[in-house]
Amino acid sequence: MSEVSVTKDAAPVATALVALSGVNKHFGALHVLQDIDLTISRGEVVVVIGPSGSGKSTLCRTVNRLETIDSGSITIDGKPLPQEGRELARLRADVGMVFQSFNLFAHKTVLENVMLGQIKVRKTDKKAAEEKARTLLDRVGVGAQADKYPAQLSGGQQQRVAIARALAMDPKVMLFDEPTSALDPEMINEVLEVMQQLARDGMTMVVVTHEMGFARSAANRVVFMADGRIVEEAEPEQFFNNPRSDRAKDFLSKILHH
Repeated sequence: MSEVSVTKDAAPVATALVALSGVNKHFGALHVLQDIDLTISRGEVVVVIGPSGSGKSTLCRTVNRLETIDSGSITIDGKPLPQEGRELARLRADVGMVFQSFNLFAHKTVLENVMLGQIKVRKTDKKAAEEKARTLLDRVGVGAQADKYPAQLSGGQQQRVAIARALAMDPKVMLFDEPTSALDPEMINEVLEVMQQLARDGMTMVVVTHEMGFARSAANRVVFMADGRIVEEAEPEQFFNNPRSDRAKDFLSKILHH
């Protein structure tokens, strides 16, 4: 029994922000997500790890409906994912996403990139949007780059702008799909540091990553996937020091060279 549920029995249910139940997804004959059940609580940082092709990124992308599912259900804050149109745009604002590639608008400045969604989707007025954008760019450490274009920034800086852009929408949850895998090694830490700080600030996060140091230090829970299934989930300490499944033991022995 966790401390949370001692005082109020209903707490874990009430605080579920993202809930996947019996989720299945096929790409042709490939069954990429198999009966996925996963609940993410408000303020929780869940790191999803596993071998390539295990379904991690697909799982991440179903949560803001970039991938549709074949069966099962996904709810955000108690509401099922909308099908399309305006409701879907609102969902994507509530569910911030940071991709492997930075997906910034090349023809807009850094500042404009972070203002755009606020103005278009959240209907924020321009002055307020700019203030917020500048504050967030400072927060992720690229305030001085506000008037540059994405191509003038390093990969690490671009990814931090992408994080600021997602944060500008005041998302309920942030999804990170291998946010550092396209970066040069010396830039990885500057992005992970921003993510660590977000985790400390209580942002609900789902992070697909190969960065085991981040998983150990920032995650409340590690979800290990293989072959489209969740094989094991545990607190980082438990998972890294004492994995229960052979698949997880095998995976860890290959990546953690003790």
